[in-house]
Amino acid sequence: MKVLVAIFSDTDAWTMPASHVDALRHLFPDVLFTYADTEASMVAGASEAEVAFTSRLTPDAFRAAPGLRWVHSPAAGVGSMLFPEMRSSDIHLTNSRGMNARAVAEHAIALIFALARRLPRAMEAQRAGKWIQQELSGLPTLNGRTLGIIGLGAIGARLAQMAAGLGLRVVATRRDPKAEYPVGVAEVLPASGLSRLLAESDIVVIAAPLTEETRELIGAAELALMKPTSWIVNVARGKLVREKDLIEALASGRLAGAGLDVLEKEPPAADSPLWNMPNVIITPHVAGFRDDYWEAAVDLFSENLRRYRAGWPLLNLVDKQAGY
Repeated sequence: MKVLVAIFSDTDAWTMPASHVDALRHLFPDVLFTYADTEASMVAGASEAEVAFTSRLTPDAFRAAPGLRWVHSPAAGVGSMLFPEMRSSDIHLTNSRGMNARAVAEHAIALIFALARRLPRAMEAQRAGKWIQQELSGLPTLNGRTLGIIGLGAIGARLAQMAAGLGLRVVATRRDPKAEYPVGVAEVLPASGLSRLLAESDIVVIAAPLTEETRELIGAAELALMKPTSWIVNVARGKLVREKDLIEALASGRLAGAGLDVLEKEPPAADSPLWNMPNVIITPHVAGFRDDYWEAAVDLFSENLRRYRAGWPLLNLVDKQAGY
């Protein structure tokens, strides 16, 4: 069996160290692993691959891999690989959803705390040598407030559990509102209940996958439903929010603040108003980072490779038509 490993990017943050490929070779000595760290080497290595461990499968690499039967992504999002040929094929696609759920949920909580306690303003004053106790008087607490979670997958469920422990009332939307409620969730609404969630929530966290149905899910009309005292946090994908409308709502005071780990364009343009808005916190798409990320990714892929070779059901099989 030949496996193509192509996990690389323009930055080291999303490039899997070659040492982890050596670990796979040690675990599966009878499997031939080909390591690709460029687009060209990925296309070249795809020609004889039966399995690909990658989040970068391109149409060119797909067409160069007639024997490909299964693709596993080290990330949860797989939208970039769902081009028409891949969607219509019988190739299995699995992802790493749930692997970084705790990290993303913790990051969302961190952004919520930072917005509520105005930590960026306190740090700005610290650097200027100013004591702004009076300015920061009357900071809100979270207990008793309502948190609305858009998307109740692994991340949303983990976030709900953490938020309930802080005294927040949690409501959420998901495609199947009748499924069992995760721990900490007071109420689950169908996707059509988004307007009610936005109107009731003091904090809205976006944790839904990017699909054709969720693209630009939040725009001017949706933001207008939110309380002017509310905050919005996005730890999903930037394209779920119409950024121009969000900027207008934040600038006009229609929305109190935003915590954004993801943006429409990453990084945003140098002249984007988001850089300097006092009620916005930007983190550079790091919510899913954990210090043992690649070890966990390799462990999950290894378990799925064992299952694939044994003919057992694969973990985290993606519905290619739904997009997740």
